[in-house]
Amino acid sequence: MATFGLIEYADATTEVRAVYDDIMATRKVDCINNFWKAIAHDPVLLKRTWESIKQIMAPGALDPLTKASLTDAATALLLILRRRGNRA
Repeated sequence: MATFGLIEYADATTEVRAVYDDIMATRKVDCINNFWKAIAHDPVLLKRTWESIKQIMAPGALDPLTKASLTDAATALLLILRRRGNRA
């Protein structure tokens, strides 16, 4: 399986930086986690994924921390399944 490095903010294209900036502003953080850096090799996928997550994380019945925890757990599960060769 081919592997790619992570796209750091300093090395990102303008398009990727715009998504990174939105992630940091929305989540009120000053760094980007490795999940986003890993998928930044495909800027269209990065933007589409972030827009979906941003909608899910919008105000609703669950508080933002619970939503973030569930999102992180689901992402970890999907990565494990894909490494094992399962398709989810």
